[in-house]
Amino acid sequence: MINQFSILHNKNKKQQVESIVAMAVYQADNAKWLREAVNSILAQTYTNFLFMIVVDGPVPQAIIEVLDEAATSDDRVIIGQNSHNIGLASCMNSVVEFAMQFTPSFFVRMDADDISEEHRLLRQITYLKKHSNISILGSALTEINEKGERVGARVMPASHRQIVRILPRRCSLNHPTVVIRFNVFTDGHRYDGDLLNTQDYFLWITLASRGYIFRNLKDRLLKFRRVNNFYKRRGLSKSLNEFKARLYAITKLRQFSPYNFLYACGVLSLRLMPGKVVKLAYKLDRHLLERFGKH
Repeated sequence: MINQFSILHNKNKKQQVESIVAMAVYQADNAKWLREAVNSILAQTYTNFLFMIVVDGPVPQAIIEVLDEAATSDDRVIIGQNSHNIGLASCMNSVVEFAMQFTPSFFVRMDADDISEEHRLLRQITYLKKHSNISILGSALTEINEKGERVGARVMPASHRQIVRILPRRCSLNHPTVVIRFNVFTDGHRYDGDLLNTQDYFLWITLASRGYIFRNLKDRLLKFRRVNNFYKRRGLSKSLNEFKARLYAITKLRQFSPYNFLYACGVLSLRLMPGKVVKLAYKLDRHLLERFGKH
């Protein structure tokens, strides 16, 4: 089936903008959480952006109402729609293609159930302006539950060397926190539209192998929604894609070692275990990341 992408709302009058914020919305998204996510972007202290939200296939009326309200109240909001669900990677690529006309400098990721801290964009974009060598900038995050209560944190390795060294074992950036310098896309890079998951992991590996520089801020600039089914066993497709990504990283980054290969096999086995085991491993992983990130 060929996807038909169309623009539903666009009251923007600007011909150029510094940043593009990109979000995809799906049928199963929670309308209340979506409103909080959208409002957290529109309330940013940094304002020189367009906020493009792609509706990925049919969604409930409650979600449409949230998006209509946002687009009506703020000219920075642009709503696009796919005729059917095609996945996050293709949605982000559609935003990139549409955004080319505005010659932006930065591409900002945002998810429909998270909350950006008020100064998130100002902090990240100011940092990128001061460090022109960095192309991909992530941050730490605070984990919240369905009620918005803090239940944890996720701090990633900070330096480029640490981020790349750990890529064969895990995705070392929090995707919803990432700001990408737009020249990464004008250089020809895109998310892999054939992937319905792990698309960010594969992209980071490709960019690292091409010499782009990464960085993670220690600031917790996003509240990440960790719902009650977070620890359930992942589907075979996603588990296999993660395994393939680790092998891809080992090869592309030339980090051949028995440890990296055994780690990839071990995580594949773990992903298929009961949720209680996955939860325990997740807590251990958070602890190790916290320790790793301090060095």
